[in-house]
Amino acid sequence: MSNFSKVVAGVIRWGSWGAKLSTSKMASLIEACVESGVTTFDLADVYGNYTTEREFGDAVILSGISRDQIQLITKCGIIKPCAEKPGFKISHYNTSKRHILESVDQSLTNLNTDSIDVLMINRPSPIMNYEEMAEAFHVLKEAGKVKEFGVVNFSPDQIRAMTKFYPITSHQAELSITNLDPLLDGTIDTCIANGITPMSWSPIGGKMIFTNTKAGRAREKKFNDYASENGWTISEMAMLFLFHHPAGIRPVINHSKADKYKEAVDLGETILSNEQWFEMYMHITGQDLS
Repeated sequence: MSNFSKVVAGVIRWGSWGAKLSTSKMASLIEACVESGVTTFDLADVYGNYTTEREFGDAVILSGISRDQIQLITKCGIIKPCAEKPGFKISHYNTSKRHILESVDQSLTNLNTDSIDVLMINRPSPIMNYEEMAEAFHVLKEAGKVKEFGVVNFSPDQIRAMTKFYPITSHQAELSITNLDPLLDGTIDTCIANGITPMSWSPIGGKMIFTNTKAGRAREKKFNDYASENGWTISEMAMLFLFHHPAGIRPVINHSKADKYKEAVDLGETILSNEQWFEMYMHITGQDLS
């Protein structure tokens, strides 16, 4: 993933699950992202009830941006009953070899491309067969359909188990100033030990901060007061907290506004001291480390 952008554009809210962008507006947003240095885009087959991949693929063509200018991440493994997936009664996981292969073929068609840069298993299934997933990865790699593989929300043990059967290069987890678990439970350490790039699919922790509850309002005020003292917004503080980590954590910004991506890229020029980072950590955890 060395050629991937430091900031990743999350497409989950671009379609029917969010902004409902038209093809032309989505194309304009892709162009704006690339112009600001965000060239890596994060998708999943299930986004928009299996419609957003196709809309994104059409928008890339309309934008005129060549395929070699961007990197595409997509995911599979979640089955969600909807018009695009008739015949299913409940949401569930499917990580079988057959499903992975069929999902990739559909994603390639949706995205109007011959290859996917990274395919990720979108959540660990309690009954996943690592050997069978690895077989699918081998087939896809040999066929040139997928370049690299990754996983989402895997525990440290699950990451280690997966690497015994096939090398993965990326892992996505919920990691932010409101959820430090991956930093403390061994997830990030396991990624470092195995040469895996960690990514945060919730880098701002918005659901825990900006909520109309007593706890949410108190948390927002606490973080806002500290961020303001340093001339930051809460979002900027949250991004800087992740950027400082030596693991090279890549934030996946799930937004439909171009300025949010540029703001994150511009933050890359800001260098924190370890003392500043630990001061943030102290405010986040309420713990004095002395």
